[in-house]
Amino acid sequence: MAQAAGPARNVILTVDDDPGVSRAVARDLRRRYGESYRVVRAESGESALEALRELKLRGDQVAVLLADYRMPEMNGIEFLEQALDIYPRARRVLLTAYADTSAAIDAINVIDLDHYLLKPWDPPEEKLYPVLDDLLEAWRAADRACVGVTKVVGHRWSARSSGVREFLARNQVPYRWFSSDEPEGRRLLAAAGADGERLPLVVTPDGTPLVAPEDAELADRVGLATTPEAEFYDLVVIGGGPAGLGAAVYGASEGLRTVLVERSATGGQAGQSSRIENYLGFPDGVSGSQLTGRARRQAAKFGAEILTAREVTGLEVGGASRTVRFSDGSSIAAHSVILATGVSYRQLEAPGCGDLTGCGVFYGSALTEAAACQGHDVYIVGGANSAGQAAVYLARHAKSVTLLVRGESLEASMSHYLIQQIESIPNISVRTGTVVDSAHGTEHLEQLTLRDLASGRSELADAQWLFVFIGAAPLTDWLEGTLLRDERGFVLAGPDLTDDGGPPPGWELDRPPYHLETNVPGVFVAGDARAESAKRVASAVGEGAMAVMLVHRYLEQS
Repeated sequence: MAQAAGPARNVILTVDDDPGVSRAVARDLRRRYGESYRVVRAESGESALEALRELKLRGDQVAVLLADYRMPEMNGIEFLEQALDIYPRARRVLLTAYADTSAAIDAINVIDLDHYLLKPWDPPEEKLYPVLDDLLEAWRAADRACVGVTKVVGHRWSARSSGVREFLARNQVPYRWFSSDEPEGRRLLAAAGADGERLPLVVTPDGTPLVAPEDAELADRVGLATTPEAEFYDLVVIGGGPAGLGAAVYGASEGLRTVLVERSATGGQAGQSSRIENYLGFPDGVSGSQLTGRARRQAAKFGAEILTAREVTGLEVGGASRTVRFSDGSSIAAHSVILATGVSYRQLEAPGCGDLTGCGVFYGSALTEAAACQGHDVYIVGGANSAGQAAVYLARHAKSVTLLVRGESLEASMSHYLIQQIESIPNISVRTGTVVDSAHGTEHLEQLTLRDLASGRSELADAQWLFVFIGAAPLTDWLEGTLLRDERGFVLAGPDLTDDGGPPPGWELDRPPYHLETNVPGVFVAGDARAESAKRVASAVGEGAMAVMLVHRYLEQS
């Protein structure tokens, strides 16, 4: 099991499935670097990745990764490739036997391996330390210089503190967390002249203090792009979930001047998933943050602009131009628009939940809170895949996880593979036919009133953590009067625009709307926001790519 607890320091992580070798590596590392670095040891690739995710959420920096090549289930190269998504700037070292040197050489190209070491490495003074000294010096000089660390001072039960941590983590901004109750937190508050009444305090890498900043200000101060570089584009993609990222990748890679606009963080609901196990090409599963990070880097590599913390409030049509208006009154225009706004979690209407949101009641998986659930009883409301994935993930930390399901069983709404996983985890229990009637607490969640739908009996349960997954609603109210939507607010497109599959009222072109085209020519919809969509990550990515193909067809005929 990986050991990742303790005060924040720069980290060296080592992973080897042989316990004796693992202890020997950690011993030699601590002897030389223990005063300056925290050495984290793991005995499997999966436990090492779990440790890295926890370190990432805490805002710790990982300087060097050492992985044994020959490990069952996940070899060293596979581990380093996945670790690259979490800590792309960490230096990477492969421990290998002489017979595996060809694989190590190949890994130099596959994962940009920094060095490989032959086992045994005795004496470490000659074969281990000189290599690591050079790598650590390079990490400090090059990488550390260009990666400033944002400091966040907050309180465990501050809703805005939780929101800021989630915003930074999902946008892959390195940060360090300090409790306002601890000495270092109090010192930072004093240095910033803050009394701690309004939290969090955010200290940017250049030393600027921000008290309870809104997302737009925070994004601008930590280096996320918020201002478009141009006034007119070939393609504006609205929404940064799987559909939007797919559209941005394909649009930019195929030569369209593309800008993606996201109101919070790329990845959407999928980006908050702790584990996606049925996505093509990832037989061992992939976290939402990993998938999102790769897609975001891919879109940027092809030249797509990505704007964060920009809320779109209007869409206007003027001749061949499509104008997108922002909440601050500014706007950009383009030849074409792809709507990939996704959906937002529905709010639990039980009394008390609204006041305790962010203070024990969370919507979505809130992975930044997972470590704080250690040893606690956790409740999850919902019976679909998102709830199941959260249950499996949170069960690693919590004393117990209870799934509260309104329906009679999980079979109607959850994938079979997830149901099997849940049944195999001893600290997860499922209560069907059960709802939350109310939530209780002063500064944070303390108790829940649960009601059995069949008997009508209610009970009071002690609870500090409630995660809610009760369906989603489309983020399309701002399109009222511009685009046709169904009774639930999902955008209609293609043959769904009319009952007979023909052109909608006011359609002026000789051709019918393309498959993903709305009632406004040149405006397309992809992913969960589209009426009758599949509501799956893979289909959303596919629709984003298909929408770009249709954009090309539209532009060629315009």
